[in-house]
Amino acid sequence: MQNKKGKTIAKINLPQKECLGCKKPFTWRKKWENCWNEVKYCSKYCQKVK
Repeated sequence: MQNKKGKTIAKINLPQKECLGCKKPFTWRKKWENCWNEVKYCSKYCQKVK
């Protein structure tokens, strides 16, 4: 992930959310770059079990 100036953000500073399935925190991933606001679950397993 890059900030507004184009510099890479350290992994420790990536945004986090709490999974609605398992209630554990998970961090931003590159594959969620365009849809981070819609991501609610940390995995497909948590999404199925919900």
